[in-house]
Amino acid sequence: MAKTKASSKKQQKRGVDFKKIKRKLGRKLPPPKNATNTEIKSKAIILPEQSLASEKMGLAVSKKGLTLKELLQQTSHHNAKVRKDALMGMKDLFLKHPEELKLHRYAVIEKLRERVSDEDKVVRETLYQLLKSVILPGCNEDNQGPFISLIMAYIFNAMTHLAIEVRLMAFKFFDLIVQHFPASFSLHAEKVLQNYADILRKNQFYLEDKSKLKNVLAGLVCCLSLLPSSSSCKKKVHGQEMLHAFEPDKPTEVADFSVVINKLKDLVPVLVNCFQDFVPLIHSTQQLDAQSFDCLHNILKSIDLVVRFFVYGTEKDNRESHPSMWDQSISSVLLKKFVGVFPLNPVLHLSEKDDDRYFTLNVMIAEIFFHLSEWICPSAELLEKFLAFIEYALLEKIRSEVRSGRAIREKQIVALVHFVPKLVTQVKDNWKSRLLQAFTKTFLNCNPESSVKLACISAVEEMLFSRGMLYTDASDSELLDHLITWMRELPMLLILLGDRHSASSQAVLHLLLRLGQCCTVSSLLAFEYDNLQYSLQEFYGICREAGKKCYGPFIKLPMDCQELSICCLYYFRHLDPLMLKTIASCCLCPDLDASLLFRIIEVLHLAFKAGHIQITDHLSFFVTLVSRVNVLPGDAHPDIEEDTKISNHQTFKSLIRVVCSCLAQMGDNVLLLAILEKVILEQIRIPGDDDVPMSSSHVPKQSCYILPCFFLFDRSHKLLKLVLNVMASSMSTSSSLSSNDHTHHASGRASRINDIVNVLRLMNRDAKIKQIICSSRAEIDLIWQNIHSLQEENNLGIRERHMIQCALDELMTIRS
Repeated sequence: MAKTKASSKKQQKRGVDFKKIKRKLGRKLPPPKNATNTEIKSKAIILPEQSLASEKMGLAVSKKGLTLKELLQQTSHHNAKVRKDALMGMKDLFLKHPEELKLHRYAVIEKLRERVSDEDKVVRETLYQLLKSVILPGCNEDNQGPFISLIMAYIFNAMTHLAIEVRLMAFKFFDLIVQHFPASFSLHAEKVLQNYADILRKNQFYLEDKSKLKNVLAGLVCCLSLLPSSSSCKKKVHGQEMLHAFEPDKPTEVADFSVVINKLKDLVPVLVNCFQDFVPLIHSTQQLDAQSFDCLHNILKSIDLVVRFFVYGTEKDNRESHPSMWDQSISSVLLKKFVGVFPLNPVLHLSEKDDDRYFTLNVMIAEIFFHLSEWICPSAELLEKFLAFIEYALLEKIRSEVRSGRAIREKQIVALVHFVPKLVTQVKDNWKSRLLQAFTKTFLNCNPESSVKLACISAVEEMLFSRGMLYTDASDSELLDHLITWMRELPMLLILLGDRHSASSQAVLHLLLRLGQCCTVSSLLAFEYDNLQYSLQEFYGICREAGKKCYGPFIKLPMDCQELSICCLYYFRHLDPLMLKTIASCCLCPDLDASLLFRIIEVLHLAFKAGHIQITDHLSFFVTLVSRVNVLPGDAHPDIEEDTKISNHQTFKSLIRVVCSCLAQMGDNVLLLAILEKVILEQIRIPGDDDVPMSSSHVPKQSCYILPCFFLFDRSHKLLKLVLNVMASSMSTSSSLSSNDHTHHASGRASRINDIVNVLRLMNRDAKIKQIICSSRAEIDLIWQNIHSLQEENNLGIRERHMIQCALDELMTIRS
């Protein structure tokens, strides 16, 4: 116990090392006593000429103030975001300063090509957009060879990259290069096709991500479309190019692609296998998604381009000397793979979208088959399968187009129409009749402004002239019926097209001209061609709507179309007077070019010489032109409101000279004058004119016609007296008239009196002629006496008596 007490006392005397401080909850702890104060206070030191901004003064910079050199350096940064921002900064810099790209394009592409195989997807996509939107368009006008060679090696390297994403993006880069520089494909065709075949063989991504396959195939289509495959898209006939509704293929020499023939033959089986991978999908469902459709479309398009290259793009001599260019085994593979599944999903009651997609694919398979038929001879059963499809497409599809107003199938129907001319000359009579019926219905029912109508016109021209159907036996009544139907459709088509679709109008007019040139071989077709002029009057002629003249489409069409229209006139064997009247109305139109006016006269005069126009009709045409043309005097002033049009006085003089030349070629001048005398006298009757002095700036139209007579009267006073005596004698009473004709004859003489007095009034206004008239007072008095004697006749009406009295008053003024 004593020990215990001692120890407790000892503990009480010990000191406390750390005093425990009780803190309240939520209070901030005070800093420790030995804490170091790290706060630093300083003042800014300003050194002149040390700012980075001043160093970049005058240099092109991006939004973030970076120069091109700094941006190029950052494209190699280890951080993907920095690399992407550098590419975006370059886009901003080049858009603001396009001259930077032109100055440093080689340095830029030399640095950017490293990013083609970038491991980051966003960086690769940013580079693609930079090339697409800025760099490639900005370098289009420069020397392309060195520029493209800088990037192609890196693209080919990326095509063999281990990462599938990089490989696929490489094909996308190459597609972009080809779009801007098409020659890059021919320079690297062999290596490109090999890489395409390799990537398509690795089909592990086909059904997992169809968008990747779609991009690869789209690039392949772009490359293969550069192969030569003319496919008779342009044909020369009689030194002229025929107009077709198909896009012309690129004119490339076959020798440039001779090294890739084996690569193309290796590519076809690969594409067929790709197609076969989608067949289970087609059979498993009626619906075809957009990506699957795009893949199938590009596969078939690629096969079609390769087939067309071998069939049409290689010269015939080259094919015969190198029969191994196209293996028959490849044709067998194509037919075996396609025929088994054709037509794709023939299920009715599909949605409109799915129906259109399957129809498009079936048309493409049919195109491949008919192209292959140039090389092989398909069996009758196989051919009949595709003929039935064409018949169905032309009949049912065009009917649904007309009914629904949709035009999305036009391109496919045009492709099928292209094969009709060849097929109707090769198939048996039964199928020939069915195809012609289907084609004729398509031709008649399709929209006049559609590409289908233009393709049908081209097919008609090919069947008639290239395929020899125009010279068919007259005993083939069915074929003649189709020919006549096609011919009768052409005038109405011209009228419906109007002046808005000059390309289609030109195709129709070209066909009409060729028909006119060749229809003489068949009297029936020549008769039908002559009857076309009655339907064509509305195309050339004039109609009146609400009192306003409305000319036909001929007036506003381009000059080359007008030339074809004029040439067609020559081939009508019997040109109708109504047609000539219509043409005359066109000639009088102020909007018609003067050169076309003389061209019409030339063609019609040639037609007259060939016996296609009667002499009376031809003379009437000339008289109408000369008497009805609206002549503006040569001294018309544009500042005067009435004379806002340019003077056509010189054109009128040229017209008179041309007409006189034509008349001189028509026969004896005396006989022609005897025929024309009465008509000329009727046409030169001059109506009364307002009392406008000859010195006025506005010259009366009548003075333009009578002024030449004034010159003659001034040089020969004897001629003037003779004319005045003829005027006086023309008003004397004719005893040869019967009593029943007196009333009509008196009315005509009253009108003639008015015309004579108007001529005398014009003569009295001219100073020189007025002096000459004073010496012919006896002749003037005789005219006055004859007029005065007419007032004593009982068969004059009130109107005639008033006209005669006014004439006497006017003549008294002239006499005084």
